[in-house]
Amino acid sequence: MGIFARIFGGAQGPSAPRGEEELFDEAFLARLELLQVVARRVFRGRTRAERKSRKVGSGLEFADHREYSPGDDIRNLDWNVLMRLGQPLIRLFEEDEDLPIRIAVDVSASMQTAGGRKLRYAQQVAAALAYVGLANLDRVGLTAMSGKVHTTLPAVRGKGRIFRIFEFLRTAPRGGPTDLRAACKRLAAESAQPGLTVVLSDFYDLDGAFDGLNLLRFRKHEPIAIQILDPVEARPEMTGLRGDVRLVDCEGGEGADVTLAPATLRAYAAAHERFCEALAQSCRSRGIPYFRAEIDTPFDELVLRLFRLGGLLR
Repeated sequence: MGIFARIFGGAQGPSAPRGEEELFDEAFLARLELLQVVARRVFRGRTRAERKSRKVGSGLEFADHREYSPGDDIRNLDWNVLMRLGQPLIRLFEEDEDLPIRIAVDVSASMQTAGGRKLRYAQQVAAALAYVGLANLDRVGLTAMSGKVHTTLPAVRGKGRIFRIFEFLRTAPRGGPTDLRAACKRLAAESAQPGLTVVLSDFYDLDGAFDGLNLLRFRKHEPIAIQILDPVEARPEMTGLRGDVRLVDCEGGEGADVTLAPATLRAYAAAHERFCEALAQSCRSRGIPYFRAEIDTPFDELVLRLFRLGGLLR
């Protein structure tokens, strides 16, 4: 889906958007501290830096039985079953392990329309999620990705590392087309240990979004999709534009002369809504948590809503 710079504002180039130096100022840090305090109440009772993996091993919580095979450790035999039924069965347990959190931020040209508002919002949400994860002793890494950009910050641990997160988000390259299939394929390939993978994007690459999120699932990641939306893109009648205009695709560069009427803008808004619903339905059908995030919502309010609804940093 092309997003047109003529209506929604020109896309920024590879340089950082204006005002980026204020993204992570003292006021932002103060909001992060408050967010972490509130999030701690949401997480109360959770063992820090522990998540239950889908593997079975030598943990404490019983998961299942399987038949004994020569070479198995007899200490794992279920002696009660053997005595009662005469069947040699091995006890299997759920294994607890420290799973990494990977936050992937789409830095393509469509995220930089209207002065880069969507990208700045995605950066703030990414920083907030990273801060809460670091405060809970999780290992957190970041990736900036597009059709031409792929740069990664290896996983770090501890609240003091948040400034490395800030620096990475400020200085990572950006630009290029949206190509979520290729970006998620590379993301899955470079992750030695699968974990929780949060993808922040406008997802203006419908087929690529489906394939990319599915690929992460296939590689044993736990993907979470957060769709970053500008209300003006979703409801272009807010622009007040009418008459003959030239639309230019901010990623492909192609242009088209069209006549904008209220009915045309309403039809576009309806098509955009169908696109978002198709993405949401695809995620739900595959058990992938999906959240729609409009950039007018304060970032900390959004993050707390994600925690309370579940499916994120659980």
